[in-house]
Amino acid sequence: MSFEWPWQYNFPPFFTLQPNVDTRQKQLAAWCSLVLSYCRHHKLYTVDVMEAQESPVFNNKKIESNLEWLDKNKSRCLVMWRRPEEWGKLIYQWVSKNGMNNSVFTLYELSNGDDTDGEEFHGLEDWMLQRSLQALQTEGKAEIISMDDG
Repeated sequence: MSFEWPWQYNFPPFFTLQPNVDTRQKQLAAWCSLVLSYCRHHKLYTVDVMEAQESPVFNNKKIESNLEWLDKNKSRCLVMWRRPEEWGKLIYQWVSKNGMNNSVFTLYELSNGDDTDGEEFHGLEDWMLQRSLQALQTEGKAEIISMDDG
């Protein structure tokens, strides 16, 4: 399934910061929605600035417009199209649905194992997986055992 671009994507002023405050707020909200939807569709959790400059989400070759970066000091950003608590809930639902409560899993098994193939959290990056499991641990629904726990 291919990504469906919003109508603004092919509208050149969308790529230029608007001077009117109300228009700019709507523009930034539309950009936020576009980036989150694009990242969700492609299961992206981090964005590398250098790579993003050539990404279709920030560089529309059809209308020859691209987003200009203002902050040259940053090289990556987190993209959270789902909060850690929401990922944790999905993981917990999967564990419960499959009768695997009180089982031990490695991080790899949860995010890349054959059993989770097809689940929304399959392929989840380690940093987000760990945050999700920490949220479950706070709720008393999981326990994180690290290798140095002995």
